[in-house]
Amino acid sequence: MILGLIIACEIGFWVAIVSGLAARYLLGARRLGAALLVCAPLIDVVLLAAVAIHLASGATASWHHGLAALYIAFSVTYGHRMIAWADTRFAHRFASGPAPTKLTGWHYTKQCWADVIRTLGAVAIAAGILALITWWISDPARTQALTQWYRILGIILAIEFIWALSYTIWPRKAAQPLSQPAGHAGPSER
Repeated sequence: MILGLIIACEIGFWVAIVSGLAARYLLGARRLGAALLVCAPLIDVVLLAAVAIHLASGATASWHHGLAALYIAFSVTYGHRMIAWADTRFAHRFASGPAPTKLTGWHYTKQCWADVIRTLGAVAIAAGILALITWWISDPARTQALTQWYRILGIILAIEFIWALSYTIWPRKAAQPLSQPAGHAGPSER
């Protein structure tokens, strides 16, 4: 049940974003677009309430409940960035907005370190949700599956840190312009 609800919330999150952006750019209804975009974080509240009700009714926590905590935490910390990402592409495609730029060099490295901070926030929020649920249920036998998520949260943070560190050591290079094959005379050489 919870896994299905997580999937439905993820779909609902993107439906809210796409419909909000469609209302904004295709219909010219900025207020409606904003209202639909506000629905995206409300979906997280629905998921959190469903998890709480499910566990309060006597259910034993499973990995699905931990995944719900992780989903909510990442949605809170990365949600605005995902909406901005989609908004840039939607504006470019449907409203003659500027093309999205691909960051390179120090700019990309800086973004990677900002992601480490976001991921640290997500890990802290997820750990807080897991701890709160564990405390609220107050039955270690029913919440044992939740405590296993702390290790996974640590692994996620470590991967994000290694990713940022790797781009600090080896910055992302700008794409090289395509060169002409040897022996091929360009237009200026004819």
